[in-house]
Amino acid sequence: MSVTPPFDLPQTTALIRCRRSIKPVDMDPARVVPESLLRELLENATWAPTHGLTEPWKFHIYQGDARQRLSQQMQQVYQEITPTSEFREDKMKKMGDNPRLTPVIIAAVMERRGGTKIPEIEEIEAVACALQNLQLSATAAGLACYWSSPPLLEAHAFKKWLGLGAEDRCVGLIYLGWPKAGLTPPRSVRQPLETKVVWHHV
Repeated sequence: MSVTPPFDLPQTTALIRCRRSIKPVDMDPARVVPESLLRELLENATWAPTHGLTEPWKFHIYQGDARQRLSQQMQQVYQEITPTSEFREDKMKKMGDNPRLTPVIIAAVMERRGGTKIPEIEEIEAVACALQNLQLSATAAGLACYWSSPPLLEAHAFKKWLGLGAEDRCVGLIYLGWPKAGLTPPRSVRQPLETKVVWHHV
């Protein structure tokens, strides 16, 4: 596809490197994310690469009172699947609090649509790419975003609650909202590129 004028690489680079994980506690639960903006973010998510154009993503959006239902379900499943020796009250509380601290929570699901032709890992990767599109778009809009993937997402009870098929998976919960006034985004670093790259010339 020809694009005129060309995209600005320095601006794109800045956007990618400015993306941060901002936790729900640092979001403003009272400030609404306009539906038009949310739809734009989700539309951008759907432009991720997808083998065979299966578009294996489905987004369950929780807003308003629905956040409370999500909160209760998460706590219930956590209690059911966590051995007594590993149970933590602080984690239980956080699962109850987080959905109420943000105006929008997105349960991102991988729906198997490629049959045996397309490996499951490729469908999961497609959803992950969609979520990166969403997070970068959120950053560009000035929104805070946090991708959470607690073990309870794999529990049968939670999958059943979401209405997932036998081969579907919830890849993560995206907490989305406006950062609290005056919040300083967390700093982040990456290891030098040369520690991650092997050049092959011949």
